[in-house]
Amino acid sequence: MFGNMDMSKMQEMLQGMQEKAKEMEDKIKSTTLTAKGGGGLLEVSVNGAGEVIDVTIDDSLLEDKESLQILLIATLNDALKMAEDNKKSQALNMFGGLNPFGNS
Repeated sequence: MFGNMDMSKMQEMLQGMQEKAKEMEDKIKSTTLTAKGGGGLLEVSVNGAGEVIDVTIDDSLLEDKESLQILLIATLNDALKMAEDNKKSQALNMFGGLNPFGNS
């Protein structure tokens, strides 16, 4: 079905895709995304993989636990959505630059 030449080309292509995927993963993880809530009184930073890496809370929010909780949930969700959107756009860029069918 496939000649030896075709198989080696396919292996090269798959290896190239794996390398690109690893590069993309590293790039995503090294990306920092920050969402702000409460007019900047609360900041949540996540890396591109969606892991929370920093939270900054203004002292004025510490007096109102309920508002802080609501703001924190909303801001965390915003930050996680940013991370998800970033992942999708990186994946589209990766596959956009890769033509697995070899057509010019």
